[in-house]
Amino acid sequence: MGADRKGGARPGSGRAVAYAALGAVLLAGCASMPDSGDLRNVESTPRQDTRVRVFAMPPAEGAGPAEIMQGFLEALTSDDPDYDTARKYLASDAASHWRPEQSTTVLANGPSIEPDCRAGGGTEPSSSVTCVLAGSRVATVDAQLAYQPAGGAFRKKVHLTRNPKNGQWRIDGLPNGVVMGKSDFQRNYTAVDKYYFASDAAVGAAGQPVAVADPVFVRSKVDPMTQMVRSLIGGPTRWLRPVVRSSFPTGTTLQKDASGLAPDDQNKLTVPLNLKASQVTGPKCTEMATQVLFTLRNLAPTLESVELQGVGGHRLCDLSEERAESLAWRGSAKSPENLYFLDGKHRLVRIPTGSTGTSAVPVPGPLGEGDKALESVAVSRDEHTAAGVGDQGRSLYVTSLASGGSLGDAVVTSQGPTPADRLTTPSWDARGDLWVADRDPDHRRLYVMEQGAAKPREVAVPDLSGQIKDARVAADGVRIALVVEKDGKQSLLIGRIQRDDGTGQGTSVVELRSAAPDLEQVSALSWAGDSRLLVVGREQGGVLQMRYVQVDGATLDGPAPGALPGVRAIAASEDERVPLVAYSDDGIVRLPSGAQWQKVDKDGSAPVYPG
Repeated sequence: MGADRKGGARPGSGRAVAYAALGAVLLAGCASMPDSGDLRNVESTPRQDTRVRVFAMPPAEGAGPAEIMQGFLEALTSDDPDYDTARKYLASDAASHWRPEQSTTVLANGPSIEPDCRAGGGTEPSSSVTCVLAGSRVATVDAQLAYQPAGGAFRKKVHLTRNPKNGQWRIDGLPNGVVMGKSDFQRNYTAVDKYYFASDAAVGAAGQPVAVADPVFVRSKVDPMTQMVRSLIGGPTRWLRPVVRSSFPTGTTLQKDASGLAPDDQNKLTVPLNLKASQVTGPKCTEMATQVLFTLRNLAPTLESVELQGVGGHRLCDLSEERAESLAWRGSAKSPENLYFLDGKHRLVRIPTGSTGTSAVPVPGPLGEGDKALESVAVSRDEHTAAGVGDQGRSLYVTSLASGGSLGDAVVTSQGPTPADRLTTPSWDARGDLWVADRDPDHRRLYVMEQGAAKPREVAVPDLSGQIKDARVAADGVRIALVVEKDGKQSLLIGRIQRDDGTGQGTSVVELRSAAPDLEQVSALSWAGDSRLLVVGREQGGVLQMRYVQVDGATLDGPAPGALPGVRAIAASEDERVPLVAYSDDGIVRLPSGAQWQKVDKDGSAPVYPG
């Protein structure tokens, strides 16, 4: 889902590709219902050209139940903005009460109608029909447009009645929300990151707020930019809300009848709001415009500026892309200067990110110039400090990337019986905090060190069921990816980081949710965007594969990186223009845009970008 970034270097990244989501189809691709005889299943609608807009036909005069059902299903898969045509297949009372926007259920295939549909409930045997829709659930999308993987069986009733006055069949009983097959889900909707600010974080001397991506799904061919502005103004999704803030004042909406938002021929977008100039300060207005610009560049990559207008068409503020990037810190806009890895002597070396060469040089300081053998490393996002795990995984050291420094004492130590039971690869967030997990079976812990220098503090993970095998914090510092082992399986989970707010509760990771529900053995991971990760894992009974996954668990529609044998570690940057790097049977290899994997260092290991 390519809402992450501006470049196009990585195949399959794009959240701006039409891939998936919210609901349009109670019964999309459902089953046809003949007037007599056995009912038959109809597969989900085949893939179509995503650029083609589809419009539905209203019900034909005298149409029977089967035609009504089929027409309704076709109307639900159309690009009718308000489902007006679909409502024509409903009885008047049902049409006024049906709420398609309430939720969406995604099924593995198109919903099927169970074969025991029965007639009854009217003065004549053929005056009404009740049917049960069934299928296997894949996911749900809620009223906030937020995606969540789901499993289990789906069963819902739909009722049709023949009007005694005009003899026309209509649907008069159906559940709120919509349901569709996975292929319709992928064909009709697209995922977009909307942006808020971390509620308790600032970066740099200027105190830049940290932008946090909040992925949602919109209908890709039904005024998506207006949909996204409304969703952005409406606030963050429930899962993310406790740790982010929005600069839009409470009660803010688009002006009445605002629609068709799109950049003009100067690549400028004007957004009409219901605000008066007296309600918005200059700094708050520019933050609002920053949120809009970051969000809509997912849909309009050429967007260069945003103007917010208030009541009466008065300009509240305007903002260019360049200024927005300087006002707020966003991971996907920050390109790392260097790639780092361990050489054959287990010392830290680096290569400039833009270099096509393979000659790495030791980093300044004790991790590159000393004799300490390392197993894994992490470099701070400003590339001034590094953390290294040595002594066969027992010890974590933090030191400056400057000549003349000393290694000092270990800041965290593990007593695990084997290297696999000791410290994980460390990880830095944008605010400069360092994270690491201890896999010791007798003392499992997750630690954070503020600014990489404070005394390690244990982080509570109250929902954890299993053992943390790997931990990578997001650049924004409000989400963390955990590989958790339980019952022989290693799953990828995303947790929300609740910081110590002065109440003495400490920092915790809460509301763990799956980011790759179909992978049961995740062996390596790296953040690869503002809301995307690159993982190595296998499905049940499958082979090891490398793929992109969304933090909300949605499947990304697009090609994965090329196959690579014996992958042990991977490194990606939030900036997708930067090549992927991996540690495999061939040592350190990289994948430039549009190219094949290339060897960099046959003796190297543990590749990382800053973070």
